[in-house]
Amino acid sequence: MAESWDGNHDPGSPSEESCHLERLHIEPIYDAFICPLTKQVMQDPVTLENGMTFEREAIEKWFKECKDSGRKPVCPLTHRDLKSTELNPSIALRNTIEEWNARNEAAQIDMAHRSLSMGSAEGDIMLALKFVQHLCQKSRANKHVIRNADLIPMIVDMLKTSSRRVRCKALETLLVVVEDDDDNKEIMAEGDNVRTIVKFLSNEQSKEREAAISLLYELSKSKNLCGKIGSVNGAILILVGMASSKSENLVTVEKAENTLENLEKCEINVKQMAENGRLQPLLTLLLEGSSETKLSMAVFLGELVLNNDVKVLVARTVGSSLISIMRRGSMSSREAALKSLNQISSDESSAKILIEAGILPPLVKDLFFVGANQLPMKLKEVSATILANIVNTGYDFDSVPVGSEHQTLVSEDIVHNFLHLISNTGPAIECKLLQVLFGLTSSPTTVFNVVSAIKSSAATISLVQFIEAPQKDLRVASIKLLRNLSPHMGQELARCLRGTSGQLGSLIKVISENTGITEEQAAAVGLLADLPERDRGLTRQMLDEGAFQLAISRIVSIRQGETRGNRYVTPYLEGLVKVLSRITFVLNDEPNAVSLCREQNVAALFIELLQTNGLDNVQMVSAMALENLSQESKNLTKLPEIPKPSFCVSIFPCLSKPPVITGLCKVHRGTCSLRDTFCLLEGQAVDKLVALLDHTNEKVVEASLAAVCTLLDDGVDIEQGVHELCEAEGIKPILLVLLEKRTETLRRRAVWAVERLLRTEDIAFEVSGDPNVSTALVDAFQHGDYRTRQIAERALKHVDRIPNFSGVFPNTG
Repeated sequence: MAESWDGNHDPGSPSEESCHLERLHIEPIYDAFICPLTKQVMQDPVTLENGMTFEREAIEKWFKECKDSGRKPVCPLTHRDLKSTELNPSIALRNTIEEWNARNEAAQIDMAHRSLSMGSAEGDIMLALKFVQHLCQKSRANKHVIRNADLIPMIVDMLKTSSRRVRCKALETLLVVVEDDDDNKEIMAEGDNVRTIVKFLSNEQSKEREAAISLLYELSKSKNLCGKIGSVNGAILILVGMASSKSENLVTVEKAENTLENLEKCEINVKQMAENGRLQPLLTLLLEGSSETKLSMAVFLGELVLNNDVKVLVARTVGSSLISIMRRGSMSSREAALKSLNQISSDESSAKILIEAGILPPLVKDLFFVGANQLPMKLKEVSATILANIVNTGYDFDSVPVGSEHQTLVSEDIVHNFLHLISNTGPAIECKLLQVLFGLTSSPTTVFNVVSAIKSSAATISLVQFIEAPQKDLRVASIKLLRNLSPHMGQELARCLRGTSGQLGSLIKVISENTGITEEQAAAVGLLADLPERDRGLTRQMLDEGAFQLAISRIVSIRQGETRGNRYVTPYLEGLVKVLSRITFVLNDEPNAVSLCREQNVAALFIELLQTNGLDNVQMVSAMALENLSQESKNLTKLPEIPKPSFCVSIFPCLSKPPVITGLCKVHRGTCSLRDTFCLLEGQAVDKLVALLDHTNEKVVEASLAAVCTLLDDGVDIEQGVHELCEAEGIKPILLVLLEKRTETLRRRAVWAVERLLRTEDIAFEVSGDPNVSTALVDAFQHGDYRTRQIAERALKHVDRIPNFSGVFPNTG
């Protein structure tokens, strides 16, 4: 044997390595086998006229160089002229060389077979792998030799060795072995070979990852192997990650992308890609595939969980196609399309794309149509769900035709059809259609049309009855719809709830449930809160059913942190406070309301709620309730009993002295307390209300100013009221409200308050020197409504801006 491989040889460049491997012969090399020009064993020996033998390619190159340089052809060994450049094949020599090569290669393959084992030295394994690469690169036919020698499984086993160099070289060798050879690729499909290669995609070493992705890319060119690669758990997810990676080198990213493109030949892989965020292949098949493929992809799309960005992509790419299937497809195709559209429509942006693609007419037709080819009820439920998703986008549905006569979703006959379906289908569809109406009534541009249609169909009682439905979703949808309707048909809803059917009790029962704070509870308390607060009959019935005691209990529980907070706690608390405030609107003619407020110390609770910073509605409603309570203080305060004069005093009045009575409220002139007469002074609420006059929310300022103004109202000692406001440093904030002119209501209220303040000479004198206040009063005098102009005139008289004689307007108290 001329030379055997061992671990001591470390060839340099690839060409040197190739030469080295060429020299690893078992039998000696005969001189006749060597080309004089290339110094290598000949593969296609040819003989010249002088009997010299060369490698065909080498001698042809020599003759070309002679011709190009203008020289006569000569023999490269003898340098004598040749009469002819004819080349005669040396068939016998070529056969002898081939036989010699075959014997050597067989021996070398046998040596490689022995070296490719776990017990061999790393150097021997590396050289064996290099030999296999060289042999395959030398001739494609040698790949069959490698396969027949069962070397491929042995090379795969090298992937499990602890040597990083060996693993990387084994991956490179397998790439050479399987490249453009389907038979060798089929061997790679056996066992867990593919799974072993996929593992390298997650390897920390970039060289091994690069070698593995190159090998996988080559294997993926075989359709049979595409399914095998895709079946490895996590393979497609890893490839998708690599293809979108910003940290991998560009070659690796490109190979991963190309591998995925090859794997798209298998539909199951396409579905896996969609699950892992690579949706375009699925969408392409849905658009361009066969009927069966389109159906399969649509069904799968309907089962996917998509993020909102992907939903927009899907809507833009296949929305129109799915809508077309929904119009004209078979029942199974329509079902798949509807389920996919249901997924897409749950995002606002994608839903708007579907509206513009024309989804509404077929959707409405599917819901209303009865006859041959009508949708089964379970699919009508899906249609109703899609419609419920779409109407919650805030789109202008009054401009989108859905019927043959250009009706829209809010046309009277369309709404009547919705109401008919709501009353004549099952709970699931009823729930979705109630959500549709909820969406339509959430828009200020469409709510009036829906309200009008509900009134014309006399459907209010039917809608209210759903409050008692056993299904929670149905109850929630109903309550949310009724809440949207309450600002526009509050009296009708109040009448229905005041009836004997028990819906009011059902609402109160929902609010009272101790299961945390749910959407249903927030919606129920919101509905009660939005009903007309001056409906005494409803308030009386709520009083009888314990609604106000419940509201107090729940408010206190939330304030003390006993009720678990979640995203519904704020609307729930706001609703409770507003429900409780209803009782303050009936104090003057409902003794039970006064008794309850006293027993529960409601005034103190509302004063506490003034300090819930960040909850503007709670502060506003609390201030409004305190205004009502304070208005009632002058009726509830106990005026002192003055003793009858003695006989002598009755005859000689000059002998009398006015009785001295202590402990009286200076403003209300009687005995007051926060609990019994709701006195703001006794409750130390004035400074808290004054603090809210600087609030950024105009509604809070309006309510707080109105409550403060009860200390300046007719029936109380206005001078003392002014004094209390001075003590609370409330004069300047009231003047600032006037100067800011934030809303017309605020200006009107501020002008009224300032006029009362200016009745005190000291304040009038101080204000008269402030041109800004005078200018604000003049502006109100010139541009306010009739009542405001009257009051502004009186205020200007106090600061001597208008002479104090009969003015432009008659003086009214």
